[in-house]
Amino acid sequence: MADLHTASTAYATRLGVAISATVLLVASLTGCGSGMNDLQQYVEQTKARPGGRIEPIPEVQPQEVFVYPGHERDPFDASVIITRAAPQRPVSTSTISIDPNRPQEYLENFPLDTLRMVGTLQQDGTTWALIRTPDRTIQRVTQGNYMGQNHGRITRISESGVDLTEIVPDGFGGYMERAGSVALSE
Repeated sequence: MADLHTASTAYATRLGVAISATVLLVASLTGCGSGMNDLQQYVEQTKARPGGRIEPIPEVQPQEVFVYPGHERDPFDASVIITRAAPQRPVSTSTISIDPNRPQEYLENFPLDTLRMVGTLQQDGTTWALIRTPDRTIQRVTQGNYMGQNHGRITRISESGVDLTEIVPDGFGGYMERAGSVALSE
């Protein structure tokens, strides 16, 4: 009997919760319907108005073409624009050239401004310059050797520095000679 009483109480509780939820749902939905009246009224008024005639799109009037004297060509013709934009570059008349088959010397791997002269040496009547590289090695060179990245050929070695002649591009497809030097470092 006690089990029956517990089961009926649980059933009554669940039934009460379900009824309460239903009542709350109905109460909340009744509030939603009253806000739609003004919208429905506006829609009815709009539908009741007589339909109007839509005006046609205005016709575009063609413009009269005016050709300026001396300007008869098409301004959008790309061939005329490209031809005019291509500048006429002067061609080099230089006779100086580099020898691409000459074997490269070790000091030609370094830019000239990174090389330092640290001294000179004379041996059997030949004057040698002692050049320090960025990797801290000392190389000896004499007149006729090359150094720097612009085909710099050593022309003179003195106690105060090394003079050389570099071959650099002239900007017109050829080459020109430029004087360079590496001074004695202190």
